[in-house]
Amino acid sequence: MANPQSEDPFLEVQSDVQTTLTATRHLFSSYLRIRTLSTSPTSPELVQSRAELRTNLETLTSDLGELLESISAVESDPYRFGLDVAEVQRRRQFVRDVGEEVESMRQELGGVTTAAGGSNERGDGGGSKNGQPDNNNNNGIRRLDWDADRDDNDDDDDDPYGAFEAQQQQVMMAEQDEQLDGVFQSVGVLRGQAVDMGRELEEQGHMLDDVDALADRVGGKLQVGVKRVGEVIRRNEDTVSNCCIAVLIVVLIILLILLIAL
Repeated sequence: MANPQSEDPFLEVQSDVQTTLTATRHLFSSYLRIRTLSTSPTSPELVQSRAELRTNLETLTSDLGELLESISAVESDPYRFGLDVAEVQRRRQFVRDVGEEVESMRQELGGVTTAAGGSNERGDGGGSKNGQPDNNNNNGIRRLDWDADRDDNDDDDDDPYGAFEAQQQQVMMAEQDEQLDGVFQSVGVLRGQAVDMGRELEEQGHMLDDVDALADRVGGKLQVGVKRVGEVIRRNEDTVSNCCIAVLIVVLIILLILLIAL
């Protein structure tokens, strides 16, 4: 089964927004540097930098609008799309942060453009014909209602999905309690088995002590028997030696008699 977030349009647009935002930051830094070094608000480099920055800001504003639409589409039932309330809030926070940064750049660009337009009617499109800033158009960059979005986010605490999330957490906690009860019972069984094993080991220890005592007694008796056998062997050796000597003496006497007789 495919991951629902693998085809999430929000993630695709978010990646584009991050790329465009990085490029816009570089353009904004370059614009500020050129504006500082420029001696005329209508210098070609400044006009070109302002135009590129305005184009990127318009692109970001449009992309942020798409992100807001995708959030509105899923926030009514985020679990249906494989999301949760925290993820929806994270996405809304991302849109708000980027929107505030875009708004800050836009105000910086609009303020300078309006000042230039005051001395040259509309200048680069930043003001009206009488030199006043056009709050409705505002450099052709479409505003997003961030304040309304912030108010909507403040009502997240009353969102019924927050209650549903809390209910889900309670169910999970109940399941964890049941699992802990099962673990506790298993630990009790293991404890009983450990007690039985300890008792058996103690009994076997007593049996081993008895075997050691019996082995000591048998060893003592064997030593006594070995000593007795040794004494018998020595006695037998002495008797045989005496017999052999007597036989040899008799043989010698007979030989002497024979020699004398011959």
